[in-house]
Amino acid sequence: MYVFYNVLVTLAFFIVVLPYFLYRLTKEKGFGNRFRQNMGLVRREEIAPVANANCIWIHGASVGEMVAVSPLVKEIKRVMPERKVLVSAVTVGGYDMARQIMPEADAIINFPLDLPFVASSMVDRIRPGIFMMVETELWPNFLRAVRKRNIPVMMVNGRISEKSAKNYRYLYGLLRDMFDTISRFCMQSSIDANYITQLGADPEKVFVTGNTKFDQTYAEVTPEDLAAYKTELGLEEDAYPIIVAGSTHATEEDAVLTSFIALRKKFPRARLIIAPRKLNRLEEIKSLIADLGFEMGLRSELKEMEGRRPSYPVLLMDTIGELGRIYAVGDIVFVGGSLVHYGGHNVLEPAAHAKPILVGPSMEDFKESYSLLSKAGACRMISDTAGLMEAFLEIAGDDALRKKMGDASIQIIQENRGAALKTIHYLTDLMEQTAARRAGVK
Repeated sequence: MYVFYNVLVTLAFFIVVLPYFLYRLTKEKGFGNRFRQNMGLVRREEIAPVANANCIWIHGASVGEMVAVSPLVKEIKRVMPERKVLVSAVTVGGYDMARQIMPEADAIINFPLDLPFVASSMVDRIRPGIFMMVETELWPNFLRAVRKRNIPVMMVNGRISEKSAKNYRYLYGLLRDMFDTISRFCMQSSIDANYITQLGADPEKVFVTGNTKFDQTYAEVTPEDLAAYKTELGLEEDAYPIIVAGSTHATEEDAVLTSFIALRKKFPRARLIIAPRKLNRLEEIKSLIADLGFEMGLRSELKEMEGRRPSYPVLLMDTIGELGRIYAVGDIVFVGGSLVHYGGHNVLEPAAHAKPILVGPSMEDFKESYSLLSKAGACRMISDTAGLMEAFLEIAGDDALRKKMGDASIQIIQENRGAALKTIHYLTDLMEQTAARRAGVK
């Protein structure tokens, strides 16, 4: 099975990945650093603090996973401050996010491609004491290299969507080998625990620890921070309501802007902040905003200005890693990836700022978080543009409703904190068992 997998990944690398990376190398400033590290060409000084130091290597794919990693790194450093921590990411956004929100990490790198020689080389150079994958970062060659070197593995903040559960079944023997490598499956919910067990994980190794995103503190905003954000964004005191549309996908901006036009008729001082999921869509969104006749400001440009900023009706976030904090300025939040069939995005970030939240019908990837918030009355699901427009108008016009939804949001966050601490319990238990086993061998 590994031979077949490696033939496929090698072909995919030369036919798809390498040409795509070379293209991005010519177009994106700084992409060379990612490409070099993806190929396992990590400089000695980049991993010096963690190489052969029995470090804890925590790996997540993108921005969302880095949000989940942040509380774990903080908790590890609190419980065992002497232990070195390495964090790795797959995407440029994830890497940049890690560097912004995890000053406690001893090293941060781009994860090596899952080519057998690359994976083995990186494991040999770092020799971690333990490897922790966030959510379902299952890479066959990397996990095989880790298993051969008797390095214990944990899945943390584990999450399996219904679609992923069906797709993973096609991995057959590879999936069984990867699951045999993992000593602890710390899952976000009982739903995720059931899925991972059905896929073949040993039930005795599966634990429900909750979602570490409830424990995130990187996005906390002080009153001084909030005032500074409003100044930088040109949001005057009488600006109301401020709508934040986060992690939007194609066609969702159309729905938000159409709803915003209707909102402005009743609330002329309304403001809209759009934070697209992919920054490579900025030009497309700029054109859409211009076609609808709105003046628009860019976050990056406003941030660099001095003094009073222009009061644009629409603001476009063209920076990475700020959305979790920008939610704090909003009066109503729409979380994207949900009006299109994508599965939704993280609703816990706006909830942590006590915001009323709106989502579309596609929340499959965040159904546990959505379920908690919707049952409490903090999050409302709308089905289309008309529903979004109606919800904006209703919530903006009802102070009591807006406060009730916001209070419910923060209550859910406070009631569900503690996943990071539970996860660290299983981590220390695994580390003690590993140490005892190695001492016995000697």
